[in-house]
Amino acid sequence: MSNSNFRNLSTGSKSLVIIELILFAGAFLSAYTLNQYFSIVSHYPLESNIMFIYAIVYALVIQLSFLALGLYNTKLRESFRGLVRRILMSVAIGFFVVTLLNPFYPNGGIATELLAIASIISFIFSCIFRYYTLKIDFFGLNKRKVLVLGAGERASIIEKRMRRDVDRQGFSMHGFLVMNGDADVNGIVNENRIELDGALVTYAIEHEIDEIVVASDERRDNLPVDELFACKIRGIEVTEILDFIERETGQIAVNLIYPSWVIYSNGFASSNHLRNTLDWVFNASIAFVLFLITWPVMLITTLLIKLDEGFKAPVFYFQERVGLDGQAFKIYKFRSMRVDAEKNGAQMASENDDRTTRIGKFIRKYRIDELPQVYNVMRGDMGFVGPRPERPEFVQQLIKTIPYYNERHNVKPGLTGWAQLKYPYGSTEEDSLEKLKYDLYYIKHRSFMLDLLILIRTVEIVLFGKGR
Repeated sequence: MSNSNFRNLSTGSKSLVIIELILFAGAFLSAYTLNQYFSIVSHYPLESNIMFIYAIVYALVIQLSFLALGLYNTKLRESFRGLVRRILMSVAIGFFVVTLLNPFYPNGGIATELLAIASIISFIFSCIFRYYTLKIDFFGLNKRKVLVLGAGERASIIEKRMRRDVDRQGFSMHGFLVMNGDADVNGIVNENRIELDGALVTYAIEHEIDEIVVASDERRDNLPVDELFACKIRGIEVTEILDFIERETGQIAVNLIYPSWVIYSNGFASSNHLRNTLDWVFNASIAFVLFLITWPVMLITTLLIKLDEGFKAPVFYFQERVGLDGQAFKIYKFRSMRVDAEKNGAQMASENDDRTTRIGKFIRKYRIDELPQVYNVMRGDMGFVGPRPERPEFVQQLIKTIPYYNERHNVKPGLTGWAQLKYPYGSTEEDSLEKLKYDLYYIKHRSFMLDLLILIRTVEIVLFGKGR
């Protein structure tokens, strides 16, 4: 997560990370203290500052595991039972990683039994804490109060796209201010419409507005510039609707983009020449390591496909895709569909595709079918993170109908991406538009930390069978 994203988190979200860091470190120190009193395992006394460092390392590893399994996703929609399952798996993975780090500690590290006790205490502490955060709406702390300037078609995107409570965890919507020139149709329907008689700055101060979002349909000679300036110098944040949607949803509203916004906006082009130079070396190295780890899985997959469809059935699927700068390349995948899946021509994949084989359903669910693409990464056709490459016949059609669609080819395609985390399989033009919104967000904010976040979150998708 980038620094700007962290700054934009609500106080409740930031507090969750900090409080659980203290909880996990406390669980580790509690296990050590219990052992001193009850001598559960033989131990040697260590200085308190050394134990504190061990506790922090333990807590950070557990939190990294929480991040990988989506427990710090602010829009995670899970029942308490689902949270307990994720917490249990996260603590188990964290325990495994900490035991791997143990030999690198001086004096042989901490006894495995103590780490197990610390993990049990961490699980109990976290379950209790998460239970009460669900009960008291912990994430609702210190929400920004937002007033939208406009109640027409542009403003209605906020109402439609962020209509649920889970979409408004960082802010509360005060209302939509009706402006001259707002469209009468497709405007605000269910939200609070405000007819303002007095000055905007007076209204904003009286109602303790924290942020004003400019979303009027007609801006020319219509925006109250002097009023917005007065609000700004009094500490009220003034935000353009494109930036507001980008910040709150992690996507760029393609249908609202205008050229000057792109020109003056930060991002969209990497100025980090070292990153660009080392990009292939990094991706190829990780791909080789991934191949060494997963070759047994690929071998088993090959055998299962042969056993299911006969030893003459092809294992791999080769398909032309569009890559960096619109250059075509062949992608390598385990075949998850019938051999005659495209006898009627090219079709987009869908979530419950009836062309999928028995083995294909399983390997697609856990993304095993994507593993041969490590060869594409080593060749330099793809990276680990980036927009998913599409087929040329679909690209040519989508470029004509969706604005800015060709911009997704300004970076290398990837095995996984921001759109794959945020949006399911799509087989329609509307789905392609939604995925493009996330792809453009990734291109705009592309960084090592965002790539790392996407890779960590992909672990959640693989472990819970949420392949997209």
